[in-house]
Amino acid sequence: MYAVVEIGGHQHKVAKGDVIYVNRLQADEKKSVTFDRVLMIGGKDVKVGTPQVENAKVKAKVVSHLRDDKIIVFKKKRRKGYRKKQGHRQDLTQLQIENISS
Repeated sequence: MYAVVEIGGHQHKVAKGDVIYVNRLQADEKKSVTFDRVLMIGGKDVKVGTPQVENAKVKAKVVSHLRDDKIIVFKKKRRKGYRKKQGHRQDLTQLQIENISS
């Protein structure tokens, strides 16, 4: 059984036991969080929500909070002497999916 769930404005396809990385959530480590914005549940029969499946929930455990690899943002305008270099590291939360209920 799998589900498509919306977390922080992004859609993730998850199954029980999966480990996913999402944008930083305001939750403590080792605590469980529940997501009720389930857009689809698949398996033997598929339930598609309009826009979400009623009474469906995805339960996940917060494993850790971490930061993604650094990306370099480099802007340049040729022949103008304009160069700007910035780095960025996204704050992430690592989740482990515990249960999908429909």
